[in-house]
Amino acid sequence: MMEQKNYDSPTKSPIVQEIIMSNRIGAISVLLAKHLQIDNVRALKLFYESETCRKLHDKSTGFYLYGDLYVVDEFMREMEDRQ
Repeated sequence: MMEQKNYDSPTKSPIVQEIIMSNRIGAISVLLAKHLQIDNVRALKLFYESETCRKLHDKSTGFYLYGDLYVVDEFMREMEDRQ
């Protein structure tokens, strides 16, 4: 378990950051499910297996700063490029 330290802002805590990221991925998966007309669990699985998801988790890319709809569009481009 992560050790909770004092941070200038509670949102800088790694635990809070993980909660925020999990919430974002859930929201992105729901958008993908609607767009692809598939169930939410399938959309979540597809997203977690994607390069787009890897980029979202990699802080060095800055991709986490983009909005959910942009991330969905990036995922759709990735899927089109695979075909």
